[in-house]
Amino acid sequence: MKYKNVSRIKEQISVIGLGCWGFSGESYWGERSGEKNSIDVIRAALDLGVNLLDTAPVYGQGHSETVVGKAIKGYDRSKIIIATKCGLSWNESGEYNNLKKESVLKEIDDSLKRLDTDYVDIYQLHWPDPSTPIEETLEAIKIIMDAGKVRYFGVSNFAIDDVKEIEKIVPVSSHQSLYNMLERNPRTYHHIDLVYRTEREILPYCLEHGQAFLPYSPLMQGLLGGHWTEGRVFGDDDVRRFNPKLTGERSLVYYKAMRELKKISEKYGHPMSETAMNWLVQNPAVTSVIATSLSPEQINGSVKSLEWEISGEMTAEINKVLEPFEDM
Repeated sequence: MKYKNVSRIKEQISVIGLGCWGFSGESYWGERSGEKNSIDVIRAALDLGVNLLDTAPVYGQGHSETVVGKAIKGYDRSKIIIATKCGLSWNESGEYNNLKKESVLKEIDDSLKRLDTDYVDIYQLHWPDPSTPIEETLEAIKIIMDAGKVRYFGVSNFAIDDVKEIEKIVPVSSHQSLYNMLERNPRTYHHIDLVYRTEREILPYCLEHGQAFLPYSPLMQGLLGGHWTEGRVFGDDDVRRFNPKLTGERSLVYYKAMRELKKISEKYGHPMSETAMNWLVQNPAVTSVIATSLSPEQINGSVKSLEWEISGEMTAEINKVLEPFEDM
């Protein structure tokens, strides 16, 4: 395993992190990971040297956090970086943004109970909440950090201008944003408008300020695994059927690019998925890639991508394919 350092976080962070969205107990991608399998995957990741586990309360309404808490039993807690989030609440009508002070104070205690730990290493605001003044949210963050419940504070899906205002009150140690080979400065995630541009804004800011950058959806929800063809039909229990970049006419340009990237990967003797992961890892601004894996074999495949590096010649060929996606 390879590790990276950033000045805002004391510990070394594995360049591959484990995304725990898939351990929600629900079927998001047409697959459901049972508790035993989820625990096996987490432990396989830890045994491979992965030390960053990224979860959130909203993943299965607490189920993912509970599974993480069970999986880390018997491991040295001080060697594990648990990143969880706050700001997405739920009720019988569904999920909603909620960064009100009282909600954040309750969320951290609920998360600690489910994770069965005394502290969270990185606590992230999951999405902005326009209905709540950020000052109110940060009051809660300061309280829980002063109480030792949180070691580092981070943001997810926030604009740089908002981060600058936040940093006047609380230092930001990490950013989590959508980023992969074909979503370099994405304007949307599914049908959600994004208020940031990852490659153009977030990455330079993180480098300049010593903050960790944690890209999610590194394989573009599976497209960059290199196994799909146009017209793929997603099942009723697969959330990807709502992603316009993966279905319908708009998806054709992404499928075409994937085929071209796959040809380049195979020319140099590597699977497309390894190339996509390697491309992220070799970026100096990328700290740890949040890889969702539903089996020990999948996390092993992600770690295997670290065994080689993209050459200058291969980079030049890749860049020709990626150029049109700089503003998509």
